[in-house]
Amino acid sequence: MINNIKDVLINNLINSTVNKAFDSSVKIIKTSKEDNKFNHLNKDASYLLYIHIPFCDNLCPFCTFHKYKYDHKKSIKYFKNLRKEIRVLKSYNTKIDSIYIGGGSPLINEVEIIKTIKLLKELFDVDDISCETDPNHIELETVKKLKGLVKRLSIGVQSFDNEILKKLSRYDRFGNDKELIRKIKNITRILPITNVDLIFNLPNQTEASLRKDLEIAKNLEVEQITTYPLMSSTLNSKFINRFQANQNKEKFYYLICDILKDYHMNNMWSFSKECVEILNDEYVSNHNEYIGLGSGGFSYLEGNLFVNSYDLDNYEKLLNKRKDTIIAKSTFNKKEVIQYYFLCTLFSGSFNIKKYYETFNIDLEKYLKKELFLIKKLDFVYEKEDVLYLTKKGQYVLTVIMANFYSKMDKVRAIFKSGQIV
Repeated sequence: MINNIKDVLINNLINSTVNKAFDSSVKIIKTSKEDNKFNHLNKDASYLLYIHIPFCDNLCPFCTFHKYKYDHKKSIKYFKNLRKEIRVLKSYNTKIDSIYIGGGSPLINEVEIIKTIKLLKELFDVDDISCETDPNHIELETVKKLKGLVKRLSIGVQSFDNEILKKLSRYDRFGNDKELIRKIKNITRILPITNVDLIFNLPNQTEASLRKDLEIAKNLEVEQITTYPLMSSTLNSKFINRFQANQNKEKFYYLICDILKDYHMNNMWSFSKECVEILNDEYVSNHNEYIGLGSGGFSYLEGNLFVNSYDLDNYEKLLNKRKDTIIAKSTFNKKEVIQYYFLCTLFSGSFNIKKYYETFNIDLEKYLKKELFLIKKLDFVYEKEDVLYLTKKGQYVLTVIMANFYSKMDKVRAIFKSGQIV
């Protein structure tokens, strides 16, 4: 009973701390004509490039990402504009070492996405390209066409439980468990890395259901399994409020870690069969700065969060008029930048204090004295040879913190979805 009370208090403290830090740090304002995200690029740096494809066949009720119902003509026009924006980025002689293509459903227009990836490889000579997809677009011939273009394909399965798939409005659109298994089995080993995305702590999800999901994913012998918690925000509140909240998040998280203990933990919710440097869905954990292209894309450069236009017509208008599609930004002070870097890096499992000082000439103890004291006192981390490592409890805590962080980012998305800033 005492332990349960302690856990509740700790979780409340985490939620309160993240919420206060986010609300005090993230102040979204409209950008001026003089603002340009490309002016914040460092010619000596190499970046991760995020590409957003905002189209879906199925608008899942739990999903909070920026998306539109698929329209073929609009998608052709969008991809054409996107390739124009990619060429603008190249004109700044920017170095790109990794590319992540998310959505939406990036493979929804096969011809256009392949044309776009070929342009990316031609301009930036990048091997590490990761692309998301839903199960509707992983037919054998499609995936074969991605060979040599995409290194990692991430399939948003979410669950293999038919009853849960129905609740998520995915059963009729993407097929039952047997159909999903058949599709994935058919395309494994064509590309270097196949990732299966699963959600835990779903409404009415049981331990047996989660265990079955994980065992199926393991038996499919995909190279990577990502298991992230269901995240709630104002953008999916109608869906969330239809069900009784699942109170098993921590129990489920430890179950996941136990079942996947023979896998390498890339970060707190991504697991790989091999311990290699590969892309995963939470690229912020190993990329300090990144560039976002496409409608609704985010860029984080020199302590600034830049937001691209959500409206497709305005996105095209800005691109043609000023060669940059940003409409808003939030600027962070030095301590907030350090806090963000610390959080994202620690999410990968460790933080090298000595390396951080050598790279940035910043004394972590000076800026994060209270934070370091607290996480050590609560036994979330331990220090060994100037490296902080997460404890078992700390791994779960970082999972909760990152989930809360992403949920708070939905507050930013909500501003643009409502049309408050266009």
